[in-house]
Amino acid sequence: MTPAPPTIPSFAPPGSAAEAHLLLVEDDEVIRNTVRMLLERYGFTVSTAADGLTGLEIFRETSPDLLLLDVMLPELDGIGLCRRIRELSLAPILMMSARGDALDVVSGLEAGADDYVIKPCESAVLVARIRSLLRRASFTPAPGTGTGTGSGTADGPSTIAFGDLTIDTRGMEVRLAGRVLALTPTELRMLLEFAASPGVVLDRRTLLSRVWDHAWHGDTRVVDLHVQRLRAKIGAERIETVRGFGYKLRR
Repeated sequence: MTPAPPTIPSFAPPGSAAEAHLLLVEDDEVIRNTVRMLLERYGFTVSTAADGLTGLEIFRETSPDLLLLDVMLPELDGIGLCRRIRELSLAPILMMSARGDALDVVSGLEAGADDYVIKPCESAVLVARIRSLLRRASFTPAPGTGTGTGSGTADGPSTIAFGDLTIDTRGMEVRLAGRVLALTPTELRMLLEFAASPGVVLDRRTLLSRVWDHAWHGDTRVVDLHVQRLRAKIGAERIETVRGFGYKLRR
């Protein structure tokens, strides 16, 4: 009989939208006010900024739960702002690009963004992306989480070990050779998916469905770029590319 796959942490319900504070940085006044009013109708608390430097200042003052950053911004563009924020915080970041330019998308994701949308974007899609990112940032470990070696209770191990890489699935902490790694919620979610099925190839569509938690109608570069970021933190050799199929975590 084939053993059941190990469980991985589930997400806690995101709570009421009123509990989430968003920071929208958009230089076009009409778009900024339209998106702000839309999000407020859905119950979010929204702060706004018209340029990157002001957005960075408001971020430092308010510590929002999620950021929406336009790519083209005066003073400090969205890519630069994303990099600056990633030096300070792991808060979810959603990039917004009017052109849908491939370079914009790649640059934003490489800078540390978790997801992106192309403007104009349907309101339902935008809100779904925001809620997905908020859920991803709110881990609630499930009982019995874990695979392989590790310590824990009768419910199951709480620590997964792959050589000197250890994952505490209850404390949501990842260590490499004893050093705590700073992973974004998306990177951590992706690592947990790999760790739940070590040695098993996960294709890009599967990772999109499990990690990004929404129906994806664009390309799969978001997966490839997050794999690159994860490799840079845990070691490139740990995640193997299986050409034509996807990726797998080496046992």
